[in-house]
Amino acid sequence: MEDNKSLHQQLLEAGVHFGHLKKKWNPKMLPYIFAEKNGIHIIDLNKTIDGLEEAAAALKSIAKSGKKIMFVATKKQAKEIVAEAAAKVNMPFVTERWLGGMLTNFQTIRKSVKKMQSIQKMLEDGTMDSVTKKERLTLSRSKDKMEKVLGGIANMGRTPAALFMVDISHEHIALAEAKRLGITTLAMVDTNSDPTKVDFAIPSNDDATKSIAIITQYLTAAIMEGLQERATDKETEDETATEDGVEKTRGMELDEEENKDGGRGRGAGRGAGRGAGTGAGAGRGGAGRGGAGASRGGGGSRPAAKR
Repeated sequence: MEDNKSLHQQLLEAGVHFGHLKKKWNPKMLPYIFAEKNGIHIIDLNKTIDGLEEAAAALKSIAKSGKKIMFVATKKQAKEIVAEAAAKVNMPFVTERWLGGMLTNFQTIRKSVKKMQSIQKMLEDGTMDSVTKKERLTLSRSKDKMEKVLGGIANMGRTPAALFMVDISHEHIALAEAKRLGITTLAMVDTNSDPTKVDFAIPSNDDATKSIAIITQYLTAAIMEGLQERATDKETEDETATEDGVEKTRGMELDEEENKDGGRGRGAGRGAGRGAGTGAGAGRGGAGRGGAGASRGGGGSRPAAKR
């Protein structure tokens, strides 16, 4: 409860509760509106905390599973904040212009990324030294232009598992593509937006820099926890596998020793058996010969018959 009060106070100080003018509101945001003051809707921070905790739990689970989460914020006041947060947890991000088809036509986007990386490599390894200065300048400008738009997704090899957006009204194209592909969506939703369009809505002020920063930092911390738990679980699995391998090796060595000892025992048994058989045979042969000699000797000692 103390943590919730502390978070509540931080959200209050950051101005997360300030919504838009009453005339600009979306009726579907009614459950999240606490009151109206001076023609401005006030967001219920208790609902904000509930939505924030649910979104954080979802992002933590996704990060723990090893999947990617894309950050999307092309609004001027959110660009730098979101880019830094995404870089901190090594996640893809889009903070300039959302290219149409960035998700639905991802293979074509990947080709552009590879082209950008190829030009970068050529500029670094000296391959471009043989071309004219004008051609080198043209390629360099082309690379800079692509890097500005695609630099945040350069290391993304496949479509992400989730999309976090700052303003769904401003990022409606990204939202539409994510919904079409069945990607989990999470977003800061102000009083002028429809919270039913996203899977995890965080009712909050999506225009103030402080508000965007505190929400983004909270979610980034949850992602970091998920990544750390994944790393810990992986280390535990590696240690277990190593121990199992050592035990298996020891078991194989013991089996080999037992097989060797058993072979020696069987060989000694067979040798003793053969020795006993030979001795018995020799006894039988000597006894037989001795008996025969005794018979013959007895026959010679019989008295001569009377003539």
